[in-house]
Amino acid sequence: MPETNAAVTADSTPAGVVIAESATARGRRARIALRALQVLLALFYAIASALPKLMGHASAAESFERLGWGSAGMYTIGALELAGAIALLTPVLQSVAAMALGALMVGAFVVQISVFDGQYAATPVILIVPLTLIAWARRGHNADLLRLLLRRA
Repeated sequence: MPETNAAVTADSTPAGVVIAESATARGRRARIALRALQVLLALFYAIASALPKLMGHASAAESFERLGWGSAGMYTIGALELAGAIALLTPVLQSVAAMALGALMVGAFVVQISVFDGQYAATPVILIVPLTLIAWARRGHNADLLRLLLRRA
């Protein structure tokens, strides 16, 4: 009977040694996860955030009246959110869209704290985290966008 080595597993990998996952497979999964995050955020901004404003929903209208911005402010913010949602799904605009939506969330946080007594202040702060991740991960597209803009100028 052949002697077996207890330190070697059945697949000839020494015990305690972790076989590194392929960098390409790990990178592919990370890109898919990032893309899924972008789609989820785009759906959130388009449907849950922009749509009520663009439709003039009573709750949105009431909030903007309380701010003193009226319907013009409500439609403007709704349009910016919808444009950001679409841009999050456009490869060359992904990073810039995430930065712009992040800036919009900073403004939303300030408004929530100063006007609405912080009632929903956590929402924009929470949204800033994945937006920052997207802006950083897709920052390579900024050079592509700049080249496109300079070529057209």
